[in-house]
Amino acid sequence: MASSRSPRPTLLLVLALTALWACHPDDSTPPVERVYSDVQFDLTVPPETPANAELFLTGPSATFGGPDGRGLELVYQGGRVFSLKARLPKNTAFTYAVRMTAPSAQVALDAGGAPEAERTLTVHEDEENVALTVERFGPGAGETGAKTVFIVRVPDITPWDGEVWLSGNQPQLGNWNGAEVKLFKAVGNAYAGAVTFPVDTALEFKVTRGSWETVEKSDTGAEVANHAFTTGGGFERVPVEVGGWADLTPPPPPPPPSLTGDVRYLRGVTPTDPTLRPRDVIIWLPPGYEADTARRYPVLYMHDGQNLMDVRTAYAGEWNVDETAQALVQAGAVEPLIIVGVYNTQDRIAEYTPVPDAAEGYPDAGRADVYGRFLIQELKPRIDAEFRTKPGAESTGLAGSSLGGLVSMSLGLKHPDVFSRLGVVSPSVWWADREILAEVDALGAKPALRIWEDIGTNEGSGSQAETVEDAQALRDALVAKGWVLDGDLKFTVVQGGQHNEAAWSARFGDLLRYLFPAAP
Repeated sequence: MASSRSPRPTLLLVLALTALWACHPDDSTPPVERVYSDVQFDLTVPPETPANAELFLTGPSATFGGPDGRGLELVYQGGRVFSLKARLPKNTAFTYAVRMTAPSAQVALDAGGAPEAERTLTVHEDEENVALTVERFGPGAGETGAKTVFIVRVPDITPWDGEVWLSGNQPQLGNWNGAEVKLFKAVGNAYAGAVTFPVDTALEFKVTRGSWETVEKSDTGAEVANHAFTTGGGFERVPVEVGGWADLTPPPPPPPPSLTGDVRYLRGVTPTDPTLRPRDVIIWLPPGYEADTARRYPVLYMHDGQNLMDVRTAYAGEWNVDETAQALVQAGAVEPLIIVGVYNTQDRIAEYTPVPDAAEGYPDAGRADVYGRFLIQELKPRIDAEFRTKPGAESTGLAGSSLGGLVSMSLGLKHPDVFSRLGVVSPSVWWADREILAEVDALGAKPALRIWEDIGTNEGSGSQAETVEDAQALRDALVAKGWVLDGDLKFTVVQGGQHNEAAWSARFGDLLRYLFPAAP
């Protein structure tokens, strides 16, 4: 009798075909369409755009930052191109504008100098490219007056931190009396600058690097003729190509390292207060620091750290702090200590002064308290955590020269619970009509401070000079509050002493002996 069941191979084949059909739907099913587009914006900027420009696309919609937002930031790509990539909804109309926020706030202008109309954009594809060009940047109200913009392309031999200037035959160019117009770094390996001249002014000029003695040459090193240009009024650009410089020979090698002993660095220390700039810190450790791991050391904090130990970073020679401290510690003349040098920044005057001095032209100075908070609340705790210090005030000193002496005095008076040993070297007592004397006079109870103060007899003249008379006035104010000469106050007048690193280096050893004497 015949079987009523289907053969097993036939059943398996049916099941397999069914599974394959389920895994391969009808190819005619349309894919899901993306609702957004990846958009590449490429902005070509004018040749005089600063190399450090910060550029944004801004608009009223949230996509472009909204009315109060920064917008979408463009990133410099090289040459004259800034770019960004953004994801934008498709089939949506956007209005936006190009804005510069730094180094100054500017908007895009058209060729006539009027503010450029807002741009519009609607994207449809999954990926799109948008090419933008700005004719020029200027103030929000526009700019229609005369302006001559010099665009100077320089050779690759130009140092990255080199300064480029113009000198020429017009008063605005210095009448050939040395370098007159300093140019700023622009995009595309160029420098740029704008000068206003009357219409039809016949210009002759040269490009210099740093000073008139370093003038441009051809790419073969030959002299070049003066550049000539006649102004026509309105906005105009003068392109210049520099082939080479007079000093085509390689610069001399830097001086060899001059560090003595165990020297460490903290690089790029960034204060939490955004108004203070990052800075390096140099730390000198005493002989035997690594060998005796149980011993702790007093600490002397010093300002102008780059001038203390390393001739390569010093402004005009170094203090030789490392050599002097090494010799005195090894000789048993001073207590072994750690010395912390805090580098200054371009805001040195502001940070080292307790109050502004509008009369001398410094209305924005007077940020010593902010700098002091950084030293006390941020740097000192880090030094105490990373090195074997004696953290108490009785073991902590603060020292500096000139304005560094002034800020040491001021911070010491305000924070005797942190610093008890002060090195007040050639102090700028003159600051703000001798304001530091008022700080001393305002003291209540005399704080427990051991103070070294000194001054040279040849430290300058004029209203901004460190004088013996001013230093004596500070000494007398301290004595009136209870300090005892040759006890907890050492005052020294150095005959012939000048206001420079060599002079301060010569008496740094005496300062150390007084502030950190060896144990009896």
